[in-house]
Amino acid sequence: MTGADPADKSAAGPGAASPGAAGRAVPRHSNLTLRIVSSLVLVPLALAAAYAGGPVFLAFWTVAAVGVLWEWDTLVCTGDRNPVLAAGLAALVAAAAMLAIGWTGAALALVALGLFGVATLAASVHRSWCAAGLLYAAALLIATVLLRADATWGLAAIVFLFVIVWLTDIAAYFTGRALGGPKLMPSVSPNKTWSGAVGGTLAGTIGGVLTARAFGAGNLAAVGAVALTLSVVSQAGDLLESAVKRRFDAKDAGSLIPGHGGLMDRLDGFLVAVAAAALIGLAHGGAGAPARGLMVW
Repeated sequence: MTGADPADKSAAGPGAASPGAAGRAVPRHSNLTLRIVSSLVLVPLALAAAYAGGPVFLAFWTVAAVGVLWEWDTLVCTGDRNPVLAAGLAALVAAAAMLAIGWTGAALALVALGLFGVATLAASVHRSWCAAGLLYAAALLIATVLLRADATWGLAAIVFLFVIVWLTDIAAYFTGRALGGPKLMPSVSPNKTWSGAVGGTLAGTIGGVLTARAFGAGNLAAVGAVALTLSVVSQAGDLLESAVKRRFDAKDAGSLIPGHGGLMDRLDGFLVAVAAAALIGLAHGGAGAPARGLMVW
């Protein structure tokens, strides 16, 4: 999750309470503690998978994409979830198998076939929403694996993204709580503030530049522009997921991760940022070197 969404759950101050899983009041500092503990587990896992690359990285993000699709379909495909979910999962797993042997085009074709299956199986009232869920999960899987596949710049690109998204999230949370001020988009996420968005963008941009420099990237002005863009995009991803949850009257997309909610709640900003990063890398570096295209200017 990026942006100031945690402030949504703590806008009343550190001593206030929020509803627990069973409807009881839970102190907001307890929720923050859960978030920190969960992050201490998840962050090393994500970094270890990124460092390992290859099958480990592919397996890690396949599981993440499957979890995202599961949560999305549970949220939006009421009544016809099981057949729609089965079609989507089959497409994702088949796409992952193609990515494992380097056949990105085949992976995209299988996702397209899965979209046809989802559209056929979903009720008309849910069709576009259910199809969007498969696109959402497939974007996470394919974009992330495509960037990491570069043996020279793949790890740098993934760590670059991690730093931007994580620092944007953290700085937006604390800046928004400390400064408050005008709301960013109250109809979607009532407690996000402009101060949090600006603080998150500054931190994400600076962190991205420093990370790129540590990996030996040049033209830091261009890299800074990319980092700024990805920081803003990650916050847009957070707002997008908030809008979907509001549309379907849900507070969280799931309950898998203590203090965070579900995988969608944790990955909303990263998902949109990594898709944007892959597009930037492809446009600048070509299909053979998207990570280099992202990092080297």
